Amino acid sequence: MQTIEVKAAKRTDLGKTATKELRKSGNVPSVIYGGKENIHFFAEQNEFRKLLFTPNVYIVKLNIDGTIYSAIIKDTQFHPVSDELIHIDFLQVFEDVPIVVELPVKLEGLAEGVKAGGKLALEQRKLRVKGLIKDLPDQLIVNISKLALGKTIQVGDLQYPNLELLNAKHSVVSSVKLTRAARAAQQKED
Repeated sequence: MQTIEVKAAKRTDLGKTATKELRKSGNVPSVIYGGKENIHFFAEQNEFRKLLFTPNVYIVKLNIDGTIYSAIIKDTQFHPVSDELIHIDFLQVFEDVPIVVELPVKLEGLAEGVKAGGKLALEQRKLRVKGLIKDLPDQLIVNISKLALGKTIQVGDLQYPNLELLNAKHSVVSSVKLTRAARAAQQKED
């Protein structure tokens, strides 16, 4: 998994007034939990830009006043009108403790059903997985080259080393749907 470093500073005042002042100055109040204690901190809004506006999941190295914590984003809050980032929750991660994250799905190959005139559909862009940090890939690659016309790939059909898929086993990840042209061609053959 890729990592990004974010420089931050601890918060001393946790009240409503102090939080408003932080946001006015272009900072985002945040918290990291999952360790021995919750740590409240803040960082500039630009520090989080690379983390938020991407489909990828990153391990974040939070440099809070010189102390480095490994974490992942657990929750984000945006202003309802201006769409500005107003808060981020991080979960501290450890090498020996499994975590649950949603990883993006990437389709690989050319499906047989698409060659026959079908339309490829990616039903789930992300899948929930459980595993250790060292085993988590950047993307879950699904090979669709043998996917025939009208067939699907379900979560139960997928396996990845040292990862547990948490989505429902019968949940469809990708499918090749019949188009009108493919249906007409199929009826002519019959």
